[in-house]
Amino acid sequence: MIVNSRYIAAKALYKVLKERVSLTSVLDELLPAVESKKDRAFIQALCFGVMRWYFYLDALLGLLTRKPIKDLEIKILALIGLYQIRSMRVKPHAAVSETVSAVRKKSWARPLLNGILRTYLRGQEDFDGQVNESDLSTREAHPAWLVHLVVEQWPEQALSVLQANNRQPPMVIRVNPKHYTRVEYLDVLAGQAISAVLSPHCPSALILDQPVVVEYLPGFSEGCASVQDSAAQLAATLLALQPGQRVLDICAAPGGKTTHILEMEPALGSVVALDIDAHRLSRVKENLVRLALDAVLLVGDASRPEDWWDGVLFDRILLDAPCSATGVVRRHPDIKWLRQPEDLDAIVLVQQEILRASWALLRPGGRLVYATCSILQQENERQVMQFLEYQQDAVSVTIDAAWGQERPCGRQILTGSDDMDGFYYAVIEKR
Repeated sequence: MIVNSRYIAAKALYKVLKERVSLTSVLDELLPAVESKKDRAFIQALCFGVMRWYFYLDALLGLLTRKPIKDLEIKILALIGLYQIRSMRVKPHAAVSETVSAVRKKSWARPLLNGILRTYLRGQEDFDGQVNESDLSTREAHPAWLVHLVVEQWPEQALSVLQANNRQPPMVIRVNPKHYTRVEYLDVLAGQAISAVLSPHCPSALILDQPVVVEYLPGFSEGCASVQDSAAQLAATLLALQPGQRVLDICAAPGGKTTHILEMEPALGSVVALDIDAHRLSRVKENLVRLALDAVLLVGDASRPEDWWDGVLFDRILLDAPCSATGVVRRHPDIKWLRQPEDLDAIVLVQQEILRASWALLRPGGRLVYATCSILQQENERQVMQFLEYQQDAVSVTIDAAWGQERPCGRQILTGSDDMDGFYYAVIEKR
């Protein structure tokens, strides 16, 4: 059966743009039916590319049409065609013909798409030049509200952050110390012709020169390594784990930080992984099984511990708080479309509720690490500063580190800094 990859990519993008479903979940649904690995990779590249550059491509399309295309399916195909011509190693005639053929029953749109794409081919330099002279949000392909916040909060770093969001992120792996040191595993990778370098700030991380299918990582199924960005790997180190401690990981799914905690200190008393989503919590179980680790898995609302807590205090709590995910846009470019400015107030309120509720579960002398994959200050340093004012027995601990930048509370990693995702960390101890 001949597969039109552009047609399948358009179906996926329609669900993201129209139904506001995450691109990852849509691809998880559609790609298994595509037999060819090459076709699956091409569809994924198209979808991620169009979402990464959506606002730029939309402006480009506006220059190439007399009036907006009302049919969303056809508009998406036009964006797919423009992205191929502008950013992919696809022969121009194939980009045009295959995209036009994906129209299927809407035959009226064939001459329209053909005309748009061929017009762009003839004047690509001029059309790109016009978009590149437009406002910052358009030329860097971000929603205007997000650009405003980034420029306001990080004026000196704003452009580099926006540009980092538009670059494909590196594949970073975490080496399991039960099997190898990371230097040993670096040699193992080299034996399989996989090149990597040591992460400068995380003692468990290796950064691959090129991404690979996880099954190709030596010993992956046996638990020798996991995929996790360097910034995310810092969480477990900040907990200052000790043997015998009771640890709670809040909002634990899909389990990267839970398993890292267990790898770092095998002699912990117990680890409880909590998540509100039972389906996502099953991913934690899968990772625990692969890595031959054990934790207590609980489905529950972190803001309502009375529904799930057994009454025994914790020595360490990792709160990986729900957030805008503005620090991982480069990995999930659909965030630019799915996240709306009105979401922020609700997110900040949920964070506040969970932080206050979880504090009651921490024993005196214990430590809570507050983490987000956001770069927005209202979710990060401002949230923690407000908490410290409210909670008199809470003390902020200075993070002595070379990564990120020191803030009034905690440290902030901006997207692309040392090629890491955007993350915020604060360490709080209980008097």
